[in-house]
This record gives sequence, C-alpha cells and structure tokens, in this order.
Amino acid sequence: MKVILTVTGLDHEGIIAAVSTGLADLHVNILNVSQTLMEGYFTMIMQGEFDESKQTIEDIQAAMEPIGQAAQVEIRIQSEAIFEAMHTL
Repeated sequence: MKVILTVTGLDHEGIIAAVSTGLADLHVNILNVSQTLMEGYFTMIMQGEFDESKQTIEDIQAAMEPIGQAAQVEIRIQSEAIFEAMHTL
C-alpha cells in the first residue's frame, strides 16, 4: 500500500533522520520526498510503501506518534488512494 506522510514543525536538526529511521524500523520504503523550510518552519511530504498484509496505516501512525513527539513535529499518514480520489472528482 502506498501512503503519503506529512511532517511539519519548527526547524531543527535531526527531523529527517528521526522520521526516516522510524519508517525503516517499520519496514516502510520511502519512494519520494520533498522538503522545504518556510521562515523557520520545516515541512516535508513523503511517499512511502509498505506491505499491508503485515500492518495497517493505523499501526504505522501509532508507532510514529512518539517519534513525532520526540522530534517535536506533527506526522500525519494517509493512504495515497485518498489523494487520487480527490483529484478524480
């Protein structure tokens, strides 16, 4: 299953490392990433893929919650199908 992750918060060192390590530990493959800074705010959108027979989006979101708290960022994970459906309406 493909997912879209958004990461936002105040910029500081280690955000990308924390998020990508957390995803690797959960066996989520990062397919694409876009990151930018906007006046001190860090924003990143990632496309990832995982085996949905082994875990759910909810499992991944729950596991990433403490990583986001530790890194002081907000991490949201959504099915890529949601974005595809919005653009076909």
